[in-house]
Amino acid sequence: MSRSHPLLARIGGGLVLVPVSALVLVSCSDGTDPAEPAAEGAEITYWLWDSNQQPAYQQCADQFESETGISVTIEQYGWADYWQGLTTGFASGTAPDVFADHLSYYPQFVSQGQLLDISDRVEEDGLDLSIYQDGLADLWVDQDGGRYGLPKDFDTVALFYNEQMVADAGYTADQLAELTWSPDGSGSFDELIAALTVDANGVRGNEEGFDPSNVAVYGLALSGNGLNASGQQTWAPYALSNDWYFGDTTPWTTTWNFDSPEFVETIEWYKSLQDRGFMPSVDIALSELDPLNGYLAGRYALVTDGSWMNTSYLGQTDVPTRVAPTPIGPSGERASVFNGLSDGIWAGTDQPDAAWEWVKYLGSAACQDVVAESAVVFPAVMTSTEIATQAFADKGWDVTGFTIQVDEGTTALLPIADHWSEVNDTVSAAVESYLQGTADASAFTQANEQVNALFQ
Repeated sequence: MSRSHPLLARIGGGLVLVPVSALVLVSCSDGTDPAEPAAEGAEITYWLWDSNQQPAYQQCADQFESETGISVTIEQYGWADYWQGLTTGFASGTAPDVFADHLSYYPQFVSQGQLLDISDRVEEDGLDLSIYQDGLADLWVDQDGGRYGLPKDFDTVALFYNEQMVADAGYTADQLAELTWSPDGSGSFDELIAALTVDANGVRGNEEGFDPSNVAVYGLALSGNGLNASGQQTWAPYALSNDWYFGDTTPWTTTWNFDSPEFVETIEWYKSLQDRGFMPSVDIALSELDPLNGYLAGRYALVTDGSWMNTSYLGQTDVPTRVAPTPIGPSGERASVFNGLSDGIWAGTDQPDAAWEWVKYLGSAACQDVVAESAVVFPAVMTSTEIATQAFADKGWDVTGFTIQVDEGTTALLPIADHWSEVNDTVSAAVESYLQGTADASAFTQANEQVNALFQ
């Protein structure tokens, strides 16, 4: 697989789910010029789901209003309520003027006519899309050339680890930065996970007498939220580093590779971690969904998770935690899903000009620098990403385990496709049943045939 952006080379982030720079926008400005007269004095609403980001965006909104005269009311809802609220709002005509959008939902919204095409506005205002991290701007262009958002932020995945447990197992941060994995289990990553796993009698996974049926500390967590067709927090970093990619191309994948030998041998290896007692069962993973609480309780030594979880893992004081990059695979490189978000305009807004001014501002360095300084996420503008990395460092958080994927071009774009809901349901069922031991590897051949049939 070509590394960097598939097809470009390929983008984060959970889940195509649905299945994740320098100065922003601007023709003759950085997106902060006064609004057009038609937009001045307008009042618009903006929705987002991440409460951690709301203060930074409120600061952007206040600054935006002082410069344009446009008032922005920000409303925040939890993940599930957010998407249900949008669906209800679309149907009732009460959706927000602008909202944070996700790649997993965007194809569906475009097909339903719920998003405003901004391609003409981007061209008329002469926005420079090269300021964003590679490939992010292209994700929001549909098959007919319409553009439905400007990049907002991005995410990659890495390993959060319990620093004390790693030290007790005899490993250093430098060793974790150069881990390797192999489908035959011979990599240093397997050795680390075995050493970190401890049974109820205090015997480590690499010691004689280890009891895989009675484990007190698992070397590697399994995220119930990641058992899906994107595998962002579970199997994807390994499959992608094994010369594999989800499908023929992205955006707009039409044929899939869930039956390829590279994928199957990766999943077989991944299941072996469970069979050897180094990773919890699917039932445990699904019962808790998010492994964070288990990690904080000392049940997991390592967790593969996204950069959006930095605050949750690095901001707590109970467990000394650091970040390591995902291991290098058979391809000779490490890999991470690369996911990005955007801000979209509801097609039914009665304030399209004001909404566009706000979206343009959200996509500019003026706002993304503010978000960067809050050290919550990585903004899409390249120069803002640099500011965010420093802001994390100023907190004492070394997040290079995430940014190394971008720096070295080892990211892989999440697939964007029609019928993603069906693709996700079908592949998720195959992954779960295989890891549970109720199906063999032929489940992936059957699943791949089913999802490919959706596009014929």
